[in-house]
Amino acid sequence: MKQLSLGKLVPPFHPAAWVVIIGTFLARTGFFMTIPFLGIYLGSTKGIAPGTVGAILAMSLLVGTFTSFVGGVLSDRLGRYPVMILSMALWSLVFAGFAVADSIWEFFVLSGLNGLFRSLFEPAARALLADVTAPDKRADAFNARYFAINLGGAIGPLAGLKLGIGGTSSLLPFMVSAAVYMLYAGFLLLWSLRHPHRQQSGSEAVHLRQMVRVVFTDKVFLYFLVGNIFVAGAYSHLDTTLSQYIGHDRVGTYSFIFVVNTLSVMLLQYPLARFMKRYSSMAALKTGCIFFGVGLLGFGVFDNLFLLALSMMLFTVGEILCFVIGDVLIGEIAPQPLRGAYYGAGGFAFIGQSLCAWFGGMLLEVLGFDQGPLIFAILMLLTFVAYPFFRQGQRLRERRHDAEPTPSVGNAALEAH
Repeated sequence: MKQLSLGKLVPPFHPAAWVVIIGTFLARTGFFMTIPFLGIYLGSTKGIAPGTVGAILAMSLLVGTFTSFVGGVLSDRLGRYPVMILSMALWSLVFAGFAVADSIWEFFVLSGLNGLFRSLFEPAARALLADVTAPDKRADAFNARYFAINLGGAIGPLAGLKLGIGGTSSLLPFMVSAAVYMLYAGFLLLWSLRHPHRQQSGSEAVHLRQMVRVVFTDKVFLYFLVGNIFVAGAYSHLDTTLSQYIGHDRVGTYSFIFVVNTLSVMLLQYPLARFMKRYSSMAALKTGCIFFGVGLLGFGVFDNLFLLALSMMLFTVGEILCFVIGDVLIGEIAPQPLRGAYYGAGGFAFIGQSLCAWFGGMLLEVLGFDQGPLIFAILMLLTFVAYPFFRQGQRLRERRHDAEPTPSVGNAALEAH
């Protein structure tokens, strides 16, 4: 299949890459229309205590932690499109469920299903993007995907507020999100029937036990994964702890800085990507965790809108460096037949999101909403724990500089030691 090209205006990515990128924009618009406000909705509208709200939000991330690897493995064995289509269709039903749920247990179940279907879809989509993109264009493709995520993040919250999210009835925004997801699932089905994706020969022959052995004996990947647990935990506070801390009495302020986050990504990610090309991926991750932590501290220290926006810009620099370059790093070190498994295993970083979402909620409940500087200083220090893991991973990868960047399945486990 020829690559799609519209001259200099559009990067010459494979058509299937554009299906992922444009679909990501649509899906994330629906996602950001509702999920960032879920903590506010549960606390202010449903009257649920902050600690319980944190636990409900953490359930999504906890389930995602233990199912992401399964999603990646299934995409390696069954194909990218079947996993993407089924998970997206079922995910749409979760949003409809949020619209009608009323009891705490129902929100726990729906939150868990939200994490499940997200963790099935995401590794398959990222693996497909890596499959169809040449290595020298992969960073550009993942930057475009992340741009699409944050474009949806800029539009989604504004649309959610316009549709009435957080009010006494949030039926409409949740149902609109459900419709967007179902439409994308239908488009993926039609596209896959006309343009089936053929993965590299040999993927089906890799057994689950071999996948687990190769992925979890790769020491560079493991250092990245452990460090990413802490930076993923830092990011989780945007939708959980921060939404409760600021959003409980300043919904407009929270919406504003959330939009600052998404606009900052769109403005900064390409200049940062060009600048960081002169450094290693692990060096970018080390820098990113510092920016993440400093931005978090600013949320607790400042009340001024300008300073909060500045804190969000620092937080966003950390987000770009850790997540965009983190996706590229996995594509660099993963053998092609196990690419889905590697991206899926990267989902174990969700354990940091789930624990920190719960921990942040408990800090608010125990210390109180007037202890912002102390609460966010603690969260900053937790973020900095990622630094030594990224540093050790960088050292180990530099020692392997002369080895193959993507070892074959047969020798990957040996090279991991």
